[in-house]
Amino acid sequence: MKCFPFFNGNKKDEPEATKSRSVQSTNSNCTDAEMRTFGSDLNTQNVSNASTESLRRTSFPSLSQRHSNLRVFTVSELKSATKNFSRSVMVGEGGFGCVYKGLIKNVEDPSTKIEVAVKQLGKRGIQGHKEWVTEVNVLGVVEHPNLVKLLGYCAEDDERGIQRLLVYEFMPNRSVENHLSTLSETPLPWAMRLRIAQDAARGLTYLHEEMDFQIIFRDFKSSNILLDEQWNAKLSDFGLARLGPAEGLTHVSTAVVGTIGYAAPEYIQTGRVTSKSDVWSFGVFLYELITGRRPLDRNRPKNEQKLLEWVKPFLTDMKKFHLILDPRLKEKYSIKSAQKLAIVANRCLVRNRKNRPKMSQVLEMINRIVEASTETGSPQLPLMSLASEEASSDTKAKNRKAIMDLTSQESGWFVRMWAPKLLRTC
Repeated sequence: MKCFPFFNGNKKDEPEATKSRSVQSTNSNCTDAEMRTFGSDLNTQNVSNASTESLRRTSFPSLSQRHSNLRVFTVSELKSATKNFSRSVMVGEGGFGCVYKGLIKNVEDPSTKIEVAVKQLGKRGIQGHKEWVTEVNVLGVVEHPNLVKLLGYCAEDDERGIQRLLVYEFMPNRSVENHLSTLSETPLPWAMRLRIAQDAARGLTYLHEEMDFQIIFRDFKSSNILLDEQWNAKLSDFGLARLGPAEGLTHVSTAVVGTIGYAAPEYIQTGRVTSKSDVWSFGVFLYELITGRRPLDRNRPKNEQKLLEWVKPFLTDMKKFHLILDPRLKEKYSIKSAQKLAIVANRCLVRNRKNRPKMSQVLEMINRIVEASTETGSPQLPLMSLASEEASSDTKAKNRKAIMDLTSQESGWFVRMWAPKLLRTC
């Protein structure tokens, strides 16, 4: 049996209370007919097949090839910034190493200091160094409001060994995982969960489709989504990221790494990764937001440990759907928007990756849910088709019929959907 170097990614952070925001509760449920209509409207989008698209990608841009504004720090500077890497300022610990809160001089105003997060590479040898280099190469040349900003790095080799550190903007509200935890004093309000889904989708869309090269995240999960002072969500931890397939290729073959519960089935089975692998992980994340549960939780009863398995029975009957919603929300949510978000998750979780939407299409679906949920006194209309407005009516009708046929075939997705299996780790 093949061993997969999966890791659980559990951090030792103490969860911190999140700001509470009142969200108007609604008792109106989507009827089964409304849900079918909504689902068919989503499914009429032109779902393109990333495995057959000719992706024009350049070689991965390194710092030597493109201009970067990253600062180069010394170990002594970062020791001073973090009180000699004191545990009193440690804010996280993950697979890469420990993360410390620090203070560094503001380049724009040297008389002031700014808060930063300093990530120190653990003693993991060559593999850890490769992840460090990947992180610098990715965040050194990309910039987006929904990606954590890398400010600089440190690379020193001395008698004490290899010193590899990264310096990021500080994200005071920690990770989404922290706030979904049952240990969190207050739950994330529903409106904020929708906003987080929207922000995360924007970040992935940028990585997949909005540059002259494509980046596959490969480790998308709630602990890698951080929240800034204004509670904006930003993707972090790019150590496992990979450049998308070159022109003429359908996928990238890699070692199977990631976190159990998030990895796409075809990636686990073949080691072939595409942007659609991230789309699957995003679908799992949407169910995290809806339920407040982890993808895999050994502390729950056996029949509730695997999130995607647990939600199945509640998706066949809309009258039971409310039973999967995070009880800590105390019914302060829009049941219709939750049902629609579940439909988006289902589209991401189609077993055949060719039939999953692109992240730009997922983002558009979520945008429409957010728009509908924020309208006051207006009826919540089903999401419009994402098919091109320039398509002829005949083409639209044909596309709708084809997707409707596909939908009827996959209407039992919750029965036949890939069931996450326990994977032996090594």
